[in-house]
Amino acid sequence: MFTGRVWFITGASRGLGRAFTEAALEAGDAVVATARNVEPLADLAARYPATLRPMPLDVTDRAAVREVVDRAAAAFGRLDIVVSNAGTMLLGMLEEVTEEQVRAHLDVNLFGAIWVAQAAIPHLRARGSGHLILVTTMGTGGGVATTGLYAGGKSAVDSIGQALAMEVEPFGVKVTVVQPGGYDTGLFTSGLTMAEPMPEYAPLRERLAEMWGDDAGPDPATAAPVLMELVDLPEPPLRLIVGGASYDMVRQMNEARAAEYRAWEHLSRKAPG
Repeated sequence: MFTGRVWFITGASRGLGRAFTEAALEAGDAVVATARNVEPLADLAARYPATLRPMPLDVTDRAAVREVVDRAAAAFGRLDIVVSNAGTMLLGMLEEVTEEQVRAHLDVNLFGAIWVAQAAIPHLRARGSGHLILVTTMGTGGGVATTGLYAGGKSAVDSIGQALAMEVEPFGVKVTVVQPGGYDTGLFTSGLTMAEPMPEYAPLRERLAEMWGDDAGPDPATAAPVLMELVDLPEPPLRLIVGGASYDMVRQMNEARAAEYRAWEHLSRKAPG
């Protein structure tokens, strides 16, 4: 039986999932790496034949998630670290997105994370240890036009993760919500769904384009050392922002929100409760 740490990672074929997979393998750990298409992992499988198990998985299929998580635990005898990372991007003003787009998006980003957690917890609870990592985004602190559905789904995972941490703490299981900034993960290319743009929002789109610019962000590999240090902590944090620039942005958003609350405190206090 493998005696090192065993990881289970979703969305492992690209971006942060791929970077986390490589970092874990380089550390001598074993990884069950899942994605809808695992062909991009062929090179890693050739380099780490004894410690990497690529497994196809669509996280929107609850039954499939349970089956693959069970197979992953059997492959190396247990699970130690579970990283729920699979995600997609839906871009569009709220008025523009279709019901089909919204449901498909949340099936991956919200329900997929729930199914992975539900399937993994019994394995971690039975061992009395383990670390569940839910990858969300630094943008859970507030919505920006066209990314509201993405931020909304990730914000829901954020809140669910906080509740889950309380639920599994008695069993020795840790939960961390990892909130990365804008890394060059392919989320805005291969992971992107675009709503049909309405002309009424053209001026706002122009302003957003100027605000965001063309920078795709840093290499996801630069985030991997943070995760590797995180999983070594005996008492990991409930939430962790990944990225110095992202940390500064979140702090500014929180300060602005606190100032807004203070500005309207007099109105809030007019009601009991």
